Amino acid sequence: MASTITLEQEINPWEAQSARFDFAARKLNLDPGLWKVLSSPSREIIVHFPVTMDDGRIELFTGYRVQHSIARGPGKGGIRYSPDVSLDEVRALASWMTWKCAVVNIPFGGAKGGVICDPRKMSQGEIERLTRRYTSEIIEFIGPEKDVPAPDVNTNEQTMAWIMDTYSMHMRQTVTSVVTGKPLNIGGSRGRREATGRGVLVVCDKSLAYLKIPVQDCRVIIQGFGNVGSNSARLLALKGYKVIGIAEYDGGLYNPAGIDIGKLLEHRERNGSIHGFKGAEPFDSAALLETETDILIPAATENVLTSRNAERVRTRILVEGANGPTTAVADDILAEKGVFVVPDILANSGGVTASYFEWVQDRMGYFWNESTVIERLEEILSNSFDDVIRYAETHGVNNRIAAYMLAIDRVAFTIKQRGIYA
Repeated sequence: MASTITLEQEINPWEAQSARFDFAARKLNLDPGLWKVLSSPSREIIVHFPVTMDDGRIELFTGYRVQHSIARGPGKGGIRYSPDVSLDEVRALASWMTWKCAVVNIPFGGAKGGVICDPRKMSQGEIERLTRRYTSEIIEFIGPEKDVPAPDVNTNEQTMAWIMDTYSMHMRQTVTSVVTGKPLNIGGSRGRREATGRGVLVVCDKSLAYLKIPVQDCRVIIQGFGNVGSNSARLLALKGYKVIGIAEYDGGLYNPAGIDIGKLLEHRERNGSIHGFKGAEPFDSAALLETETDILIPAATENVLTSRNAERVRTRILVEGANGPTTAVADDILAEKGVFVVPDILANSGGVTASYFEWVQDRMGYFWNESTVIERLEEILSNSFDDVIRYAETHGVNNRIAAYMLAIDRVAFTIKQRGIYA
């Protein structure tokens, strides 16, 4: 299979999503009409808008918002700022959000947004002006009952506060539920920041229990030490897992005896980087992905595992903390090697689940304590893991296809119940 397609085709996120969708839909014997409906986004918004830079120049930026499906509820999905943002990437991420929300059975559809820019080369003021103008350009398409954005790559709580404020100014009233991932004092939820990492912990625990592997000293390598990777590492270490490797884009760390994650987080807080940490040896990041471990957690970007390196991956369990880290070709290679894969639409769904909790709390005007958030998050993730495994065993497919089949089945059933408006 790897020889019949180019690497460019293999790593195209929309093609990767479509390949998995088509395979799962065929397994489900999905109605051809519903296949057509679910294989394409329902709406794609492209905006080109000016922003005045600090030096007085006017720059033109391109932004996207794609809504894949709103059959089960409002669109839900992050907004990312990156030079690499493309329509195909946003399309793929929007569709993954549809399947992710359906897998954990929360009442959202899938959406995603992005702006082509390099925030590392922009001031805080420039990013704020870009955010507010982008929000105003898509404002008629978002809202608590329409489409609810959230943070993603290179966006954060502050970005969401600006979006919420811009939307509220246009509505002439404060509307906290228009976005999730906000600061606590303006409608954010306790437990939201570490929710994706906590979800990773839950599916790691469930995977070990299913495979009858003890937690104590279970070796873990994590690629990416941002929000998802660092919180996953911290929570896993507290539970007794041995984190032996951390891979960042500019180099990694390795200690077969285990890295003290608490001290590493303190080091990064002081120095702004994991490099120079005395409790582990510097290590090549690409080599870390191929280092023997019990659990490998790609928690950064798409297309980390491809036909070029999947054969050399030496892990018993792959838990996808990032969206789309494994290509379809790499999937086939890992299946032949007997790797137990917890797919992204299940493994990293803790974030959207906590976003759902935030949206509910904003609409109620009543906020939960952190223990309630954690308890409800763990219950949903645990039940969803069981649902996917049951589907895999019943239909004789791998976990990824099982997760897609479960999600597609739920969304298609809803569309059939609602009917087609004519």
